[in-house]
Amino acid sequence: MKGPEEKRTKTKNLGRASAQVENSSLQKTPVFEDSGEALSSYWLMKSEPESRLEKGVDVKFSIEDLQAQPRQTTCWDGVRNYQARNFLRAMRLDEEAFFYHSNCREPGIAGLVKIVKEAYPDHTQFEKNNPHYDASSKEDNPKWSMRSLILS
Repeated sequence: MKGPEEKRTKTKNLGRASAQVENSSLQKTPVFEDSGEALSSYWLMKSEPESRLEKGVDVKFSIEDLQAQPRQTTCWDGVRNYQARNFLRAMRLDEEAFFYHSNCREPGIAGLVKIVKEAYPDHTQFEKNNPHYDASSKEDNPKWSMRSLILS
C-alpha cells in the first residue's frame, strides 16, 4: 500500500541534501536557515517497490512504475490509515513530496513528486474486488481520499 506517512523538511547542507522529520502536525511549518531564508517543506509518500499480494492482488508500486505511467502521473490510492488520510487531505497543489521506498531490501527516498490534483474520493473503497475495498464507506459520504502525483 502506498500512502503519506509524515511531513519531511528539506534542509540545505552544503553539497548534500538531508531531511529531518517534523512533528505530526497537519500544518505546514517552514524551517529557516541561519540567514533567515525559509526552506521548502516536503511530504513523505511511502510505497512498496517489491511484490506483495493483498487479497490476491499485487500492490507493489515503485518509482520505476511511476516513470512508466503516461505523463509520469498516477493517483495515490489505497490509503487506509486515518492519520495518513488526513495528511493526504492537508496537501496542497504544487507541494512536493519525497517518494519513499518502504518494506524492501533498500528502503529510502527514491525520487521527488509533485501534488497535481486536490484530494478526491478514492474509488477503490467502493470496488468489492479491490484489496482496498471498505464496506463501511458510502458513496455519498466517502471515508477515503486520494491525490494525483507527477514525477518531479
